[in-house]
Parts: sequence; C-alpha cells; structure tokens
Amino acid sequence: MHKGHSDTTTDGIRIRVGAQLMPNESDPENKEHAYVYRVIITNVGQHKAKLLARHWIIRDANNARRDVRGPGVVGQFPNLATGQSFEYASRCVLPTEWGTMEGTYTFQREDGKHFEARIGRFFLARTVDPIPAAEA
Repeated sequence: MHKGHSDTTTDGIRIRVGAQLMPNESDPENKEHAYVYRVIITNVGQHKAKLLARHWIIRDANNARRDVRGPGVVGQFPNLATGQSFEYASRCVLPTEWGTMEGTYTFQREDGKHFEARIGRFFLARTVDPIPAAEA
C-alpha cells in the first residue's frame, strides 16, 4: 500500500483510495487546498453487489468535520459482479493544508440485503505518495 492511501475490504468489496494535492487549482491565501482522489472498487466476493449511496467524513487539520451523503458515485450506481471493478476520480477542497477522508458505501445484494462497505481513512496532504497507475 502507498503511504497515505487506503485499502479496505468489507463483505467482499475491496475499496482502494489515494489522493494528491492539485497545486494549480489551490489558492492557499484564500484557504483553498484542492485535492483529487481516485477510488477503485472491486468485487472480490462471491455475490453481485450494486452501489446505492455514499457517506464521506471529511476532517481538516483543525478537526472540523463535514459529512457528505448522496446517491451513487459521480452520478452512477455500479453493479459489480465477482471480479469486476469500477474506478472514478473526484475532488475535495479543504480550508487547511491537510486533512483526512473516510466513510462508507451502501451496497445491495441481488437478494435485496443492504450492507455498508467501509472506506478506510486516507490522507489529503502534500506528503502523500502520488496516485499510482490503475492496478489490475
């Protein structure tokens, strides 16, 4: 695993996340530190699962917490069969130079059962390793 990134598996859903600072889109004088984060969701389990919703917990360097909830991810609701992956990128702007993100995705199995897949804490900081090329 790369320094500052996250790699967690819950109920057969593996979630890898890494972020990096976007200096050209940041404006530190106005307390805007822009980060891009890339998420790779892989179904490593035995049953199909559809992503329904997201819940992010974002903390800045002052430990101020912001919760972001919503349907799907980037306007999509990936339905992953065993071995399938879905990848997307998004961004987060912090008022401080560094912070953290973590959370959950709500998934539904074909039998209708819902479960929360944990997104482990990762860091939004200039010292975090660059986001690696897509992994198999």
